[in-house]
Amino acid sequence: MTVLEWEVFCNFRNQYKKLCNHWENQFGNELKILQKQAAAFDTPEYSIEHTVVYNKSLDEITAESEIKLIVIGDNPGKDEQLDKNQKYLVGQAGKLGDSFFKNNPELKIDFRKNVIILNKTPVHTAKTKHLKYLLTNGSFEVKKLIEESQLWMARKTAELVSKLPNVSLWIVGYSELKEKGLFLGYRNELKRWLVELPNGCYERLLVFQHFSMNRFSIDLKEYKSKNPLLTTDSLLKELGNFHKKEIFK
Repeated sequence: MTVLEWEVFCNFRNQYKKLCNHWENQFGNELKILQKQAAAFDTPEYSIEHTVVYNKSLDEITAESEIKLIVIGDNPGKDEQLDKNQKYLVGQAGKLGDSFFKNNPELKIDFRKNVIILNKTPVHTAKTKHLKYLLTNGSFEVKKLIEESQLWMARKTAELVSKLPNVSLWIVGYSELKEKGLFLGYRNELKRWLVELPNGCYERLLVFQHFSMNRFSIDLKEYKSKNPLLTTDSLLKELGNFHKKEIFK
């Protein structure tokens, strides 16, 4: 990173870490109760160690890191919130994402070294759909937290993209970005900022199926079967833009 890019990243990282700590300290008790209640419907009991999760992988990035991609997941799950991890996409979905890049070395991207991984909200639930339970049963303050955390993440992600002109932005997981979806606020705020900011931010956005359940690779394989002559890079751009037009209308 250049000196300016490194300064921008450090400012973002510091703000994000402080905000996640603040949110967990302020809302952690209520969130933990709601998260346990939501999980009880369809998830084996597990230990909730962090209700709002900062991604400690950000602390491993240095001024010498070559960042090529920002990947946006949904929200931290069971593995991500564990104290021993506190990192995004370290469960099965993350392993599938890592494998994709290892199996496509022509992209020259190391998932654990060249990628900044963020989420649409840092609020934990065992499954993303459980956020609906928190929104329905939580206090006004918790509902506001979930909504405002999405707007903050969208705005700060867009600003980060604008200051890192050689970085692409991938959203993996778009079902809840659709109308009436959990992350509609994130979608609208992200588009508004990407369109307004310089350096072709909106053009660098691509949208894909989530890595979980291998949906990302299955979708890409199906698209490749219809376009067999395209390189992997070209396939990613075409498919990512196809889904972007579907979601960011």
